[in-house]
Amino acid sequence: MKINTFQDYQVWQKAHKLVLEIYKVTKDFPDSEKFGLVAQVRRSSSSICANIAEGYRKSTKDFIRYLDIAQASLEETKYHLILCKDLLYCSEDVFNELFVKTEEVGKMLQGLMVKLRHYK
Repeated sequence: MKINTFQDYQVWQKAHKLVLEIYKVTKDFPDSEKFGLVAQVRRSSSSICANIAEGYRKSTKDFIRYLDIAQASLEETKYHLILCKDLLYCSEDVFNELFVKTEEVGKMLQGLMVKLRHYK
């Protein structure tokens, strides 16, 4: 499949679905977390997609750097999800479902970086 836009990357598509699910889950969090944890987990998760989008038109070296930043945002998102679970803002089942998806996105990011490094 030819990549014409960042939206053509499967990793972006999967990460975008993760962001949408995080928005859905966090809308029911306590109002007191609106500018705290809700904002943080939404920002870090959307940063994954934003970095893929921002980097895809750059040189291969720069794209890899943006993907690495996306990976860092993914790790931050994982921590925020752990915190959500530990504060009992989401159930263990919801946490597990989201965490599995973060793992999938992480593997896809790593795979894309390896592929790009191989074809530099």
